[in-house]
Formats: sequence, structure tokens, C-alpha cells
Amino acid sequence: MATFLYRLGRWSFLRRRLVTLLWVALLAAVGVLAAKAPAAPDDGFAMPGTEAQKAFDLMDERFPGAMSDGASARIVFVAPSGQKITAAANQQTVEKAVAELAHGEQVVGAAGPFKTGAVSQDGTTAYATISYDAKPGKVSTGATEALEQAAQHARDAGLTVDVGGTALMAGGEAGGSAEAIGMAISAVVLVITFGSLLAAGLPLLTAVIGVGLGIALITGLGSVLGLSSTTSTLAMMLGLAVGIDYAVFIVSRYRAELLDGYAPKEAAGRAVGTAGSAVVFAGLTVIIALAGLSVVGIPLLAKMGLAAAGTVVIAVLVALTLVPALLGFIGQRVLPRKLRNPRRAAAAGAAARPNGGTRWARFVLRRPVAVLVGGVIGLGVLALPALDLRLGLPGDEAKPTSTTQRRAYDHLSEGFGPGFNGPLTLLVDAKGVPDPKAAAQQVGDAVKGLPGVVAVTPAAFNQAGDTALVTVMPATGPSEAATTDLVHAIRDKAPGLKSASGATVLVSGPTAMNIDVSQKLNDALLPYLAVVVGLAVVLLLVVFRSVLVPLKAAAGFLLSVAAALGAVVAVFQWGWLAELIGIEQTGPVMSMMPIFMIGVVFGLAMDYEVFLVTRIREAYVHGEEPGEAVVTGFRHNARVVTAAALIMISVFAGFIGMNEPMIKMMGFGLAAAVAFDAFVVRMAIVPAALALLGRRAWWLPRPLERIVPDVDVEGAKLRTEPPLPDAPADGTGTEPARHSVGV
Repeated sequence: MATFLYRLGRWSFLRRRLVTLLWVALLAAVGVLAAKAPAAPDDGFAMPGTEAQKAFDLMDERFPGAMSDGASARIVFVAPSGQKITAAANQQTVEKAVAELAHGEQVVGAAGPFKTGAVSQDGTTAYATISYDAKPGKVSTGATEALEQAAQHARDAGLTVDVGGTALMAGGEAGGSAEAIGMAISAVVLVITFGSLLAAGLPLLTAVIGVGLGIALITGLGSVLGLSSTTSTLAMMLGLAVGIDYAVFIVSRYRAELLDGYAPKEAAGRAVGTAGSAVVFAGLTVIIALAGLSVVGIPLLAKMGLAAAGTVVIAVLVALTLVPALLGFIGQRVLPRKLRNPRRAAAAGAAARPNGGTRWARFVLRRPVAVLVGGVIGLGVLALPALDLRLGLPGDEAKPTSTTQRRAYDHLSEGFGPGFNGPLTLLVDAKGVPDPKAAAQQVGDAVKGLPGVVAVTPAAFNQAGDTALVTVMPATGPSEAATTDLVHAIRDKAPGLKSASGATVLVSGPTAMNIDVSQKLNDALLPYLAVVVGLAVVLLLVVFRSVLVPLKAAAGFLLSVAAALGAVVAVFQWGWLAELIGIEQTGPVMSMMPIFMIGVVFGLAMDYEVFLVTRIREAYVHGEEPGEAVVTGFRHNARVVTAAALIMISVFAGFIGMNEPMIKMMGFGLAAAVAFDAFVVRMAIVPAALALLGRRAWWLPRPLERIVPDVDVEGAKLRTEPPLPDAPADGTGTEPARHSVGV
């Protein structure tokens, strides 16, 4: 592996114009493909195997044209203080606003409150429901502008009007401002780390090229592979993360080889042969984590994972070829100006002065038990709130009070009760039943008597008269545990209802779908962890030729993820320090949060593990004692791993300032997880564990020695093999006798 990558890196350096031209041509070609490709399909958010999805599918079949999963808006009208919404003038204003929208763009239905009885008991509040033939996130700008315009006309007439529902849901585009802030902070960190603007800019440039190519491929192949526009979200987030990391690893090693006295072309080859090997295996662990999303059973997540895995493959190829090619144009300028003189560079490399990484490693080696126990206990305490983890899909109730969606939610809660924000839809399948109307009535009466039910609407039948929809209003909000209990209670009662009435009862609607999504994701957590961690342990076994190091890496990752989940629960569910980051309403943790966190953080954690520990093993393989090998690894790579982690924390933390609560939660959780994993696990627990294990850390049973291939990630063969023939024979190009390569 190391020898092959050494030759690849050296070839890319020497053929830099050709390599750069090929990447630019590829980016241009894929960009043209993306521009001319047909629009990506709208694959929605199907949940195969859930009762709510089964009901949605049956609705589409029995109620053609109704679009069961279409977007809808609720316009909530509140009368001025001391007045009733039913007053003649107020009623006329409401009806005018509804009529204004009835024939609007994408509108398939406009149900006014006075015909449907959607008026509160005190007569102060009413709501109208507007249905669209587009899915949530796909309602046109013209339709949403018409919605706001109609609401404003009613406001001008003296009513308080706010709009909620899925029609105002954004299309899932990433926040450009947050990404820009993260990139800017990343640039500052890289300038401080490398002391060179060129060295700092190169990882950012190659990461953007890799992500651009990946997103363009997803767009260009969207209609062929069934990839929607939302598929690229994870690819963009993780592509930037690993793209910067991998380039930083290669550039850092290239600088180290220059300081060891190698000519630039030889340094590039050796950088790709050593750090590039770590990049390949780190990339494989990320790909495993992303491809593992397929086991969750949600098609959209599987596509997002596979698309992001493809982007990571591109990031690895960019790091192994384009990065050394661009280094060919930069040469010695990747170093600070004072070190560009070959003699000064060689002197700096020979001196190997202690740095912060060296001092920290020696501190850990003097107190390995205290550091290890302190790190594990600290993360364990932070993880305790995760025992109270409650999953859900927060809706309008989690939005800031400055938004019209949140105000509409509050008006409905005050006027009708919290349950009106999350009604349940019962599909009564009475096909083949002698008296469908009597069966639907029996179902409604039975459900009405359950605890937690406020109201049950009369059954609405399809044209064939064999299927009915019954709306159930819970007493509690859509994200509350009592609502989940009510859904389960109705489903538990369904078999008895079928025996009594002959009709099949299915619970559906957005609230029930959210509950099913949360349950399915919760059930998939352990299988996903088992697949991802199991395959990664096998891969790391090959990388390190050790049993204990991969197990330690996996255990450390689980600790950091548990601590991050605990922090998320404490802030977003319990409300600790919530005001500091702008959280106005606590609630359940977003259902997809743990899965996404595991996938993204696992990839980044293994990046840091592979890059740091391969350097430690490299020193050990080249003859150093276990303790000194740890010091050597930290002297060379602690600064780089720290910079890479700070970059990722900056990128993720940039999303905390956004208004969307789910994005805010993702940003906070991922930033916390990276911080815990990089600075507590990799920088403290890992060296402490290696110090206590000593030579046993690199133990591999003899039966496995014959099975596990030796991929030479450490570049041991590069130490024994002479440079390629075209390397200069002067003191700047040949391997100095004073050192072993990469140490």
C-alpha cells in the first residue's frame, strides 16, 4: 500500500499540470451534465413497513387525487380583544381570505372554518385549512406569497392572523451563511497551524473541488438513480469535513518530510505513501459508516448515505492525486518563509524541538491511570442524560416565537387545545363489510371513549363508500409522550374493533408518521451500531495489525457519542443553558439525530484515530519504545489533529446560530461530539491506554498473523527502499542517514 501510494503521489507531483487539467476537465464535464440533467424526482419521506405509511398508501388508492401526503396550511384567525370571530364583519373578513386562496396556485382545497365548525368554543379563534397538490418543501414561491398576502389582508381588517402547517416548510437547502462562517474560521485555523497562506488555502480549495464534483454528480445522476435534491445534504456536510481533513493530513506530512531534508518531489511521494495510507483507511471507515445507513430501512436515508459515501471516495482520490499535484506548483512555499531554505529546514527537522504535543504526551505518560480514569468518568457523567433520551420530530412548537408558524401553533393551543396541532387520522377500511357506515360509527364511538381523546369527527367516506377517514383530536400536543401513548392505545384496540365491526383500522397522519419514524429509527440504532463498529474493527485490525487498538478505538467512539447525546438531551430536552443558544421551547430530540451523529462522527473519529495512531505505530515499527513512540506520534501529529478538530467544530458550530431548531440541534450535537472525541478520547484516553498497554497494544495472535494482510500503512518499506532514480543525489533529495523516514 505505502509503496503504491508513494509512486502515485510522486507521479502526481511530477505530472502536476496533467493531473490538475484532468480534475478541472472532470469537474467541468460533470458540471455540464448536472446543468443539463432533468430535475431530480421528489421521493418524499416514505417509511416502508410502518402502519402510517400503509395507511397513506391505502388513502392514495381509495381517495384518488386527494394526495394524502400533500402539503397543507392552517390559517388561524383571532378576533380583536372583546370581540368574537363569529361577528358579521370578522366572519366576512375570514371568508374573503379563504375565497382569495381557493383558486390559487397549487391549491386543491380551501376549507373555511364556518362550514367545517373550526371555531373555538369561546368564539374568539377559528382556522381554515388550505390543501396543496405539492409535497411539503415543494410548495411554489407564488403559492406561499399568496398565502401570506391573504393573511395580511385579514390583518389589515383588524384580525390577528398567523399561518402554520407544512406548506411553509423549507425545501431543505443548507444554510450558506453558516457554511461561509465555518469556512472562514477554518481558514484562520489553518493559517495559524501552517504559518503559510498557500498551505492554508490548499486544503480549502481541494475540499471545495471535491464537494463540487460530488454534488454535481448527485445532481446529474439524480433522475437516473432516483436521487432527490435532499440527498446531497449529508454529502455536502461530510464532504467538506473529510475533504479538509484529508488534505490537511497530506500537506502536514509533506511539510514534515521537507523539514527532514527531502526534495519536494520525494517529500510528496513519501507524504502520500504514509499519510495517504492513513487517508485511504480513514476514508474506508467513513464509507462503511455511511453505507451502513442502508440497514435503517428508510430509503431516503439509504440514498443520502450512499451519495455521501461517493463524495468521500472523491475526497480520498483528490487527496491522493490533486493535493500532491498542487503541492508541485507550491513547492517549498508551503513552509513559512524562514524555513524555506533547505539547510534551515533540515536543521529544523533535525532539532525536533519539543512542542505542545510532545509536552502533553509526556504529561499523559507520567499519569496514564489518572488521565484514563478521568476521561472515562468525565464522558460517562456527560452521557447520563442520554438515559432519558426521547426521540421525536419537533414541529412548529419548537420554532422561535418570532415565526408565524409558532404563533399559529400557540393560537390553536389556546383556542382549541394542544391536540388540534397534531390530529390523528384513522383510516377505516370497511371494504366487504355489510354496513360500512355503521362500522365507521362503531370505530368512532370506541375511540371517543379512550383517555386523552378530546373529539372525534364524523366519518368522511370515499366515492365507493367502502373506506372512511375519521379525525381524532388528542388532548396533548403532537410531540408529547401522552400523544404517543394514545396512538399505541388505538392500535392496540384495532384488532378488537375489527372483530366487532369487521373493519380494519389504521392510524395515520403527520403525527402518527412522526411517531413511527421515531420508533423505526430507535429500533435501528443497535443494528446500525453493530454493523458499522463491527466492520470498522475488522478494518482497523488490518491497519494496525492489533486486536486491542481497534477495540479501544471503538470503545472511545461509543463514549464520545454517548456524551454528545447526553449534552443534546440536557440542552434541548431538559433546557439546561438553552437560552444561551436561543432555544425557546424544549422537546424531544430529533429522531434522525442519533443516526446522523453516529455516521458523521464515526467517520471523523476514525480519521483522527488512524492519522494519530498510525504515526505512533510507525515510530514503534521503526524501533522506538512504546512510550517514546507515543511522544513521537504526538510531536508530529497532535497539532494537525487539533487543527482538523477545531475546523470541524467551527463548521458544525456555525449551524447553532440558525433559526431552524433541527439544524441548530444537529450543529450543536456534532460540534460537541467532535470536541469530546478529538480532545478527550483521541488526545487523552488513547495515549493513556497505549501507555498502560505498552507492547501489548500491538499484539496480534499468531493465527491472525497468517490471515491478516500486511498493508504497510506505516511505510516501513519506504525506509528500506532507495528513492526512485530521478531523485537528486544531493543533500536535499536522498534519504539522510541521520533519521528514519517519517520519524
